Amino acid sequence: MTIIGWLQISLLFLAVLVAIKPLGLYMARVFSGEKTFLSPVLGPVERGLYRLSGIDPAKEQSWLAYTIAMLAFSLVGVASLYAILRLQAYLPLNPQGFPAVPSDLAFNTAVSFVTNTNWQNYAGEATMSHFSQMAGLTVHNFLSAATGMALAIAFTRALARSRVATLGNFWVDMTRATLYVLLPLAVVVTLIFVAMGLPQTLEASATATTLEGAQQVISLGPVASQEAIKQLGTNGGGFFNVNAAHPFENPTAWSDLLNIFAMLSISAALVYTFGQMVGNRRQGWALITAMAVLLIAGVAVVYWAESQGNPILTTLGLDPAQGNMEGKEVRFGQSATALYAAVTTGLSDGGVNGMLGSFTGLGGLVPMFLIQLGEVLPGGVGSGLYGILVFALLSVFVAGLMVGRTPEFLGKKIESREMKFAMLAVLILPLVILGFTAISAMLPVAVAAIGTPGPHGLSEILYAYTSAVGNNGSAFGGLSGNTLWYNTTLGIAMLLGRFAYVVPVMAIAGSLAAKVKTPASAGTFPTDGPLFVGLLVGIIIILGGLQFFPALALGPIVEHFAMLAGQTF
Repeated sequence: MTIIGWLQISLLFLAVLVAIKPLGLYMARVFSGEKTFLSPVLGPVERGLYRLSGIDPAKEQSWLAYTIAMLAFSLVGVASLYAILRLQAYLPLNPQGFPAVPSDLAFNTAVSFVTNTNWQNYAGEATMSHFSQMAGLTVHNFLSAATGMALAIAFTRALARSRVATLGNFWVDMTRATLYVLLPLAVVVTLIFVAMGLPQTLEASATATTLEGAQQVISLGPVASQEAIKQLGTNGGGFFNVNAAHPFENPTAWSDLLNIFAMLSISAALVYTFGQMVGNRRQGWALITAMAVLLIAGVAVVYWAESQGNPILTTLGLDPAQGNMEGKEVRFGQSATALYAAVTTGLSDGGVNGMLGSFTGLGGLVPMFLIQLGEVLPGGVGSGLYGILVFALLSVFVAGLMVGRTPEFLGKKIESREMKFAMLAVLILPLVILGFTAISAMLPVAVAAIGTPGPHGLSEILYAYTSAVGNNGSAFGGLSGNTLWYNTTLGIAMLLGRFAYVVPVMAIAGSLAAKVKTPASAGTFPTDGPLFVGLLVGIIIILGGLQFFPALALGPIVEHFAMLAGQTF
């Protein structure tokens, strides 16, 4: 750990902090239907899209209609992306002549990008044509992120309104998220990436002569545009197999910092948007503070663990002063790699600039644990906001039990109906993650796909399902996931992690919207102060993370202590 490393980390978080308020206010105006500086240009486009699709922007939907519209849109998205991948050989912009994507891999990939997971059981530069990358994957990078934002705004309206039966219009919210937020930012970030050296071309490859005189074929494509929305939309799916460790996706330390800033910006600012729309900015800052406490703690632990080096190599005489550099790019080092790893797993981004499986036992534990906390630090674009609001409702319920009062959150009484749906949502993750992990740890065809036996192999399986259900998409490394078993079960896990979670969340939103919004009284538990922040952090750790402790104890924790003892498996 160095002062320069901590300075890099601090400056990045400071830049995000500065961007939260202006971007959050802008998005509040967008989703409130107010005019913005982009309205003269994008307003006619927005209205034209409504006319073409037959959408009445003034007509709002109930929580059930809103949810059904989202599910129907996602189902069509899976089917259309699956068709593109299966018909890839016959579609244009395929200069490499790639064949159709196999059916099980096409299913996994279609579900992955529609659910904002972006798990990749393939090498992008050797599997996907330019058409599949652009018209398939990149399009759904926009749409899946816009869907998450729309759901978060619908939940926000439920807390802001009083005695209403509607939450907005899904088609309007998704359109505005794409047109006014994601698209303009993606254009700006793409241009910056191109200036930094990322390729943006329809050429298939370039041939270079190495220093030894050999000929090397280097894959090219529309990288910068996909990289921009990959990070802004917390998607994480890379153009190349090694993701942000590839020099064409992430060539310099500056591009690395821009990647991380782009990941955090919209997700963090949406929490401020929430505070603005419910009329309580302090509430938004309280949620941001809880997120920041856990995320910064995660960065610190990973950075510390990786800077200590590998104890096994130290016993063999290797100088530990340089830390553990296995699986890391020298242009980033421990600090930037630790920051990237924690941010992408605190978010549901899934992009990586190093090999998580090469981290120390403790360094690999933290990214996995951050996903298992529920992807709320600050989580995916939109999904992180409604995820932490579920934890906020659970926190005020616990506080209400302690003082013997009916719990309230932002003037809405939290009763048994909301708690039943909240617990249903929270229990989805451990049920699916631990269930599929247990089966895969015993099934010979699943065990055969791990790269390392023993505790590390269990971590590979556990991380895969954690990443899939958490809609994260990053991989621990070592697991050969492109098999019928993993393509199918990981796809099912992604679907459950996205939609089995969001349906009860939207049911909570519908219930809260119908309630009377009452003013705070002397006995109301304040939810915008440090006491609530501490309680919220505790609830996230207890309900979000401790249920995974037995599984973690058999994987990364035992691996950590074995490394300290100088043992390998």
